[in-house]
Amino acid sequence: MVFTVGGKMVRPICIVLLSLLLQGCARPSVHEPVTLTLLEEWSNKTFSEARQQELQQFARETGIRVSLLPSPDSARQRLVLWRELLGTGASGPDVYGIDVIWPGMLAEYFVDLKPYFANEVSLQFPAMAAAYTVDNKLVAIAYRADIGLLYYRTDLLRRYGYRDPPRTWDELEIMAARIQAGERAKGKKQFWGFVWQGAADEGLTCDALEWQAAEGGGRIIEENHSISVNNPQAIKAWQRAAHWVGSISPPGVVGYREWDSLNVWVAGDAAFMRHWPSASLDSQAAGSPIRNKFDTALLPGGKAGRVGTLGGWGLAVSRFSAHPREALELVRYLSRRDVQMKRSRELSQPPTLPELYTLPEVLDPNPRFALLSQAFQTGMVSRPSNVTGKKYQDVTDAYIQAVHSVLTGKKAASEATAALEDELVHITGFKKGPPLGKSAH
Repeated sequence: MVFTVGGKMVRPICIVLLSLLLQGCARPSVHEPVTLTLLEEWSNKTFSEARQQELQQFARETGIRVSLLPSPDSARQRLVLWRELLGTGASGPDVYGIDVIWPGMLAEYFVDLKPYFANEVSLQFPAMAAAYTVDNKLVAIAYRADIGLLYYRTDLLRRYGYRDPPRTWDELEIMAARIQAGERAKGKKQFWGFVWQGAADEGLTCDALEWQAAEGGGRIIEENHSISVNNPQAIKAWQRAAHWVGSISPPGVVGYREWDSLNVWVAGDAAFMRHWPSASLDSQAAGSPIRNKFDTALLPGGKAGRVGTLGGWGLAVSRFSAHPREALELVRYLSRRDVQMKRSRELSQPPTLPELYTLPEVLDPNPRFALLSQAFQTGMVSRPSNVTGKKYQDVTDAYIQAVHSVLTGKKAASEATAALEDELVHITGFKKGPPLGKSAH
């Protein structure tokens, strides 16, 4: 089924889900167990099957059944559906999976988890817990960690005399151009130096924020509510990325989403790729042309350091749930240490607990996790979602259009950042200001 974000196609899905939920809301008999409803991302068949197994184990441990509800494919479509369902005040779903950028937009609909999860939160990466906290309210518990990384071809780096991956964006440009020229001279005419996500959607916010934050160009809107995007460092970062288009990156990169860049990379047609940790699975899959020929590194940096945009998902309990105690049990179970360990072994899903990154049973099947631990502690930048709250979608849409206009050559970077600054003032009512010190968190 195709979903749209205008509401016309999402709303019928909302109605179907509500009817399913209402059917399950009949008063249970004395002996009938509680059945919770869980709505979250369904990233792929493998993940969904593993989640069903987790829910079956939860039922065996607690006697509480869980019905896993279907959801749309894209994050934007999911957000529309989540808002529709929560806006009805219906008693289900009981537990929602929420993107790391949604707490500020949806906080009013969820239970404050802080009184129930104080110990668990203290064991998580601090920046991760902070991302799900709005006005001192813990909106969700992180259960899947994500951060932008650089993928690179180890065989090609060796072939062209490089011992290590690039540490700066300037180094990446030089290395990508040289490898690209060499591979094309050998007949690989469709080979590119660097692929990334340039389509006009949230993936571009993640990529562009990494470019500008690394140069000291700020977080678009700072934690003190100042709009900082119109500054020389951000302008320089956008200009540099625009230069990549058609040189070290395909002209069509301005339409690439995650799967587009991943397809080029896995086919063996790129030296470098910006992506998320999950791309390791496809890259290392049986039959992959680049199996055992790649590795990951922190993204290249600039004068403010090396940063990757924080991603991931958390679990929130609806304040309308008829079964809040059981819903809290489900969240506790799905974020539990042993469950995260099993998930990391079977799905290579990065855990949210720093302690797990030191264990052989986690690291042996996932040797690249050692790098992730470093990234989550020292090389992370967050999108300005909590500081802008319900207005984040308008903020990120404006940012995406501004960056995309530079990448496609429609506007100069200085013109685009100046116009964006004025638009963000109009959207948020915040004042203009400089970036706050070092952009890396």
